[in-house]
Amino acid sequence: MSNIRSVLVTGATGQQGGAVVRALMTRGHRVKAITRRPESDGAKRLTAAGVQVVAGDLDDAASVAAAAEGVDAMFLMGNSYEAGTDAETRQGIAAADAAKAAGIGHLIYSSVADADKKTGIPHFDSKYLVEKHVAGLGIPYTISAPVAFMENTVAPWAIDGLRQGVYAAALPPARVLQQITIDDIGAFVATLAERREQVFGKRFDIAGDELSGEQQAKILSEVVGRPITYRELPIAAIRQQSEDTALMFEWFDRTGYDADIAALRRDFPEVGWHSYADWAKGFNWSVLDNTAG
Repeated sequence: MSNIRSVLVTGATGQQGGAVVRALMTRGHRVKAITRRPESDGAKRLTAAGVQVVAGDLDDAASVAAAAEGVDAMFLMGNSYEAGTDAETRQGIAAADAAKAAGIGHLIYSSVADADKKTGIPHFDSKYLVEKHVAGLGIPYTISAPVAFMENTVAPWAIDGLRQGVYAAALPPARVLQQITIDDIGAFVATLAERREQVFGKRFDIAGDELSGEQQAKILSEVVGRPITYRELPIAAIRQQSEDTALMFEWFDRTGYDADIAALRRDFPEVGWHSYADWAKGFNWSVLDNTAG
């Protein structure tokens, strides 16, 4: 029997969904992407790469159900930063219901690691509400729950600091934090789609590395070829920007993620897990030379 899957991907023009698309395409699977704006540049790039792009909105259950017709699996993710936590939960539940109505054979929901641990972090809790709903639908499902992204190192809010030789975060210098690159998330989701029955009803916290801000700065210095020092940001400054984010960093400092990295590497070798140093060595650091910001 062929192991080629047809997979509907939400969030395909974004970071995580885009990584899922790339991983699926690389492995020879057929990909359909649902997007609110099929005429956008991101959607056009997907079409050029061989992805079937369809118009739809997670707030429109009928459009999701229509897009889900005839596919083997669906990758569902929300975006609390764009939609807000209440909308993320509402959209996730509606989309999961639509997937069931379409007779989807495998729903892969992207949550966040430890969302099932009553963290009190709003954008963790919003995803867990969707998780619980998915688990109660009576359809084949798997939860993929990544930790913090390595790519946050070069997020818009961090890049200017790196250009000045500073890597900053609201954690003590020696506090370790588990991280994962989006490429590994994509590869993991593709593996879930392939394994299918082997992973039905399971939840996986996924991480690729665990290291402190000081250790990250050391690696960055070596890879970039210029001194990068770590700076701890005061949590009060984060709280002024976002209570949700402040609560998350306080939880990172107090508890933190606890994915079993060794077991993941053992049980899912086809993912090709990356350490933080691996990710840093593969990143195009010419962005640090772009003084235009």
